[in-house]
Amino acid sequence: MTFPGFPEDTSKFTRIPDPFFRDLLWVIDDLDELKVTLYTFWRLEHMEGPFRYLRFSDMLKDSQLVKSMGSGPRIARKNLEQALQMAMSHGSLLGTEVPNKRSKDWLIFFNSPRGRAAIDAIRRGDWRLVEKPEASPEISFDHPNIFQLYETNIGPLTPLIADALRDAEKTFPANWVEEAFRIAVERNKRNWHYIDAILHRWQEGGRDDRKDKQDRRDTEKAGRKYSDWEK
Repeated sequence: MTFPGFPEDTSKFTRIPDPFFRDLLWVIDDLDELKVTLYTFWRLEHMEGPFRYLRFSDMLKDSQLVKSMGSGPRIARKNLEQALQMAMSHGSLLGTEVPNKRSKDWLIFFNSPRGRAAIDAIRRGDWRLVEKPEASPEISFDHPNIFQLYETNIGPLTPLIADALRDAEKTFPANWVEEAFRIAVERNKRNWHYIDAILHRWQEGGRDDRKDKQDRRDTEKAGRKYSDWEK
């Protein structure tokens, strides 16, 4: 087969981070691993939502991918599993095993702050898979986690912010985090430093839901000292 060339319509692209070419490409010495890595980049790029993932079972349904992995279903599955394991060991992809109705499946994520946050949440039991008839299962949150709250109310994650959020999630109760975000949104103080100030004030002075109004007045004062961050 000879590739006929790229069409003139170049409106659709798959973004690949520069570190892939700078650091990762040179350590990939297996063709199947390279195929799986680029395939996953492509599939995740064209998905929607803050947390994007592929199921291993869905990858097995892609006839082109499977055909490229081996001469028969068993060999193709084995090679695909090995390719994914190599990609995970090199750090380009992340995966975690989850149960479904018939067997166990794998969820595959891009190794990014959001991907790492998703893996952590699944392993803690904060996410559960909800099966829908004739549709791929979705991940359902009983309560929004700190990464969802940030992206919904403030903006895109960065590695530094993701680290700060991860530390805060370990330090403060989930209901405190949700309430602090709500207060920041109500006061139009949509930045992490203001929210962090609220959480630390509650940690240092205690928080009583019966004194919510007073807490809001106090946290507003605590947040003012970070106003320079908003400029």
